[in-house]
Amino acid sequence: MSTLRKIIIDGIEVEVDPSLTLIQACEQAGIEVPRFCYHERLSIAGNCRMCLVEVVGGPPKPTASCAMQIKDLRPGPNGEPSVIKTNSPMVKKAREGVMEFLLINHPLDCPICDQGGECDLQDQAMAYGGSVSRYREVKRTSDNLELGPLVKTEMTRCISCTRCVRFTTEVAGITQMGQTGRGADSEITSYLNCTLDSNLQGNIIDLCPVGALTSKPYAFTARPWELVKTESIDVMDALGSNIRIDAKGREVKRIVPRNHDGVNEEWLSDKGRFIWDGLRRQRLDTPYIRENGKLRKASWGEALAAAAAAMKGKKVLGLVGDLVSTEAAFSLKTLIEGQGGSVECRTDGARLPIGNRSAYVGNVAIADLDDAKEIILIGTDPRTEAPVLNARIRKAWAKGAVVKLIGPAVDLTYDYEHVGTDRAALASLKAGKDAIVIVGQGAISEADGDAVIANAMALSGRMLMLHTAASRVGAMDVGAVTNGGLLVALEGVQVIYNMGADEVEITPASEGGPFVIYQGSHGDRGAARADIILPGAAYTEEHGLFVNTEGRPQLAFRATFAPGEAKENWAILRALSAELGAVQPWDSLGGLRQAMLAAVPHLGDIDHLADNGWTVPERRDMGKASFRLALKDYYFTNPIARASVVMAECSAQAKGRKAPAVAAE
Repeated sequence: MSTLRKIIIDGIEVEVDPSLTLIQACEQAGIEVPRFCYHERLSIAGNCRMCLVEVVGGPPKPTASCAMQIKDLRPGPNGEPSVIKTNSPMVKKAREGVMEFLLINHPLDCPICDQGGECDLQDQAMAYGGSVSRYREVKRTSDNLELGPLVKTEMTRCISCTRCVRFTTEVAGITQMGQTGRGADSEITSYLNCTLDSNLQGNIIDLCPVGALTSKPYAFTARPWELVKTESIDVMDALGSNIRIDAKGREVKRIVPRNHDGVNEEWLSDKGRFIWDGLRRQRLDTPYIRENGKLRKASWGEALAAAAAAMKGKKVLGLVGDLVSTEAAFSLKTLIEGQGGSVECRTDGARLPIGNRSAYVGNVAIADLDDAKEIILIGTDPRTEAPVLNARIRKAWAKGAVVKLIGPAVDLTYDYEHVGTDRAALASLKAGKDAIVIVGQGAISEADGDAVIANAMALSGRMLMLHTAASRVGAMDVGAVTNGGLLVALEGVQVIYNMGADEVEITPASEGGPFVIYQGSHGDRGAARADIILPGAAYTEEHGLFVNTEGRPQLAFRATFAPGEAKENWAILRALSAELGAVQPWDSLGGLRQAMLAAVPHLGDIDHLADNGWTVPERRDMGKASFRLALKDYYFTNPIARASVVMAECSAQAKGRKAPAVAAE
């Protein structure tokens, strides 16, 4: 027996779930209903009244379609389907009235508003509003808020839709924004004028339907119609959030999220959103060679010849950095192993097992967290390591899921049971068979990391490995690993080919350290230690494939071109292979990708999850140490972040927030 119910919307008969609201039913029927306060992923406020519709046979007034469910509709006199009209004279007049009230106090500053060109209020005023205003009195004004270095406020433009309040409270899990006052005195404000303490606060910019909340770093730099928009993947963490990169000329001007229900829904972390100013600072745009302790500029031919000469006949180790595409990792592996060397992607010392994808990825999809009843976190702080994933865990918690944490106690924005901090707590923990276990990189980066993984997998038949590096899973898939791990691989190495691995400390040359060839985009730690520098493209400047923390291959596309003489990473390796006399058998990214897919076929199944099986490693005793966390400073985890002025401001603010309060004398 069907549980669907027939209704008629603007003459169209549809069958819908009775639990849907009228506005959701209209969307299913393909009929647009304007709205300001309603949002699919937030609770219903019903306070803008823009979504008014007429319910035939109902009250003699329009109804807020976001606040009434289908099951509350009356059938016709003889049991006929309920009738809803979204374009009747009553509805048209009601919407014009609502729009007139919304615009009573709204400032006429569209030419200087950063929301211009993509403003819901502009669009809906044109589509549903009247032609003139009858209001001649002085407009109300409001004081602006200081929310931090990311969100710019013009609160006079605010229409009190409360989307920002509901997002920060329900999704981000902070309670620093709210609405005070009544009538003309009501306003959205922050608690005691404090800044927002969240790594997801940038999402309120997207949610704001007017120009009250805009991007502070982006302010007055471009207009929407000037930007070239490119779909890509965020690499600031391993979640693989879907993003759109907006560029003006050769510069990235902003990064915004794209909807993907299986990964990031429509949210994006602040680091992924505001990192773009670091893409144009401290860039490597020409090759360098170190002579007499100092770096000098060199031509590509000279630098490649010097790199090849340094590698020939030596024990070489290739390091794969955190932001490297899977194609580049595969190309480096082919090049270095062809010279008798080895390649390692586990640059943080993580004891991820080779060849067992169920152990270094898991068998749980990110979307599975939505319906989880029990979630166990081991050695991880998802609020810092993957803020968007943490919001998903919070959503499961809000629906009744029990969350348990083993490791340092941290503020996760939701309640959890703190089981303990060390390996003994893990050994004694009991979990339900359907519990989802999430293992952080901090838990497996010590000598007993493989034992921790085995014990975590034995807890339940469901596990998700939470990586912190966007390149890690893809590099593991193509086999860019050594049998002994990083420390063993470094023993006796004469030459290190460092591809963007800026977090690895390499013994200085003055202390007998190896010769270092650095390939990367920024003049960061890796370049400072290098003997030869080969400037490469950043993630926004080349096409590439990235595999996220759940094992989902996704494609990133080039939005701009690399500066100066910098080249795409695969092209540098291809040119170097010719200098080494071992030319790689491809001369395009397409050829490289075909070779990679021939070796690792599941990488070609874009945006799908492969079946990883379930192979629990042999259990052995763990150590006795307490678990530690993988990240020390959320805002400074890679070279692009360290080059960003915005990230520096955010980091300083976060440190100031944690500093002990000092009483005034």
